[in-house]
Amino acid sequence: MTTNRPIRLGAALLAVALGGAAVAEDMEEYRSMFEPLPFLPPIPPGNSMTREKIELGAMLFFEPRISASGVISCATCHNPALGWSDRIGRAVGHEGQVGVRNTPTVLNSGFLTSQFWDGREADLEGQALGPIQADVEMNMTLDQAIARINELTVYRTHFDAAFPGEEDPINAQNVALAIATFERTLNTPDSPFDRFLRGDAQAISDEAKEGIKLFVDNGCVACHSGPVMSDGLFHRFEVPGSTDEGRFVVTGDEADMFTFRTPTLRNVAVTYPYFNNGSVTDLRDAVNLMGEQMLGHAFTDPELDHLVAFLHTLTGKMPVVPVPALP
Repeated sequence: MTTNRPIRLGAALLAVALGGAAVAEDMEEYRSMFEPLPFLPPIPPGNSMTREKIELGAMLFFEPRISASGVISCATCHNPALGWSDRIGRAVGHEGQVGVRNTPTVLNSGFLTSQFWDGREADLEGQALGPIQADVEMNMTLDQAIARINELTVYRTHFDAAFPGEEDPINAQNVALAIATFERTLNTPDSPFDRFLRGDAQAISDEAKEGIKLFVDNGCVACHSGPVMSDGLFHRFEVPGSTDEGRFVVTGDEADMFTFRTPTLRNVAVTYPYFNNGSVTDLRDAVNLMGEQMLGHAFTDPELDHLVAFLHTLTGKMPVVPVPALP
């Protein structure tokens, strides 16, 4: 009996190995359609990353005193505990005003080719100052925000360290540079899907692998491509009940009516609710609606199960960011 055990075990391992090889070969074509998420996004030449700038950016990201009420910060809508979003349909800002759009997660936002649902800013530096000035969000002019920061003497030390050699480093441009630098650290690499793409066939379930096949074969990958699972382009998508005109508000071009930037699918399982007005809370319902509107296809229940299983594999390791002790 003792002699037979290694033979039986060897046969079993061989069967598993051959089966695994068949699965790996079957999935290789699909695997080649995707890219793992790098640990850092592209760094613009005009805003190099330094420890001092990241630390300052974190302070400003969590700083509520650069809002008119003194209680709203970037982290109010981009809550680290909620997938760096807010998990409500539409953002709530100054004096309880409700915005017109859902809050996108800031996770992996440095990989995006434009910012906001309508792409009105090209990069994180351009995006950073918008919420401070928006009357429905933080409702503060940049001059007022800079004056508030100047009242807190400890910020002088941090700005001097982050922007050495500048005579008056506390200014709006440097606020944007610091916040953007911090936001570029908020990435979620090493998801189960990333490990699968790098060769670990056991990192995701067979159900998720079937979801990958459906995702590719039905054309979802045409828009949700690249490391961040977004082509960065604008596509017409009318959520039932929404009157949001999308990118048309920015460009005035009729071709942009009701178009929105393709959202990232990274961490989609933890960044609900979905779509520009946050009207869909369940991931399965969101996939179903996308199939109907964008693909003209009604997914079956088993297909939805597979697709949702795949999308859950896109949840990466969340950045560990201690909330800074503010002055």
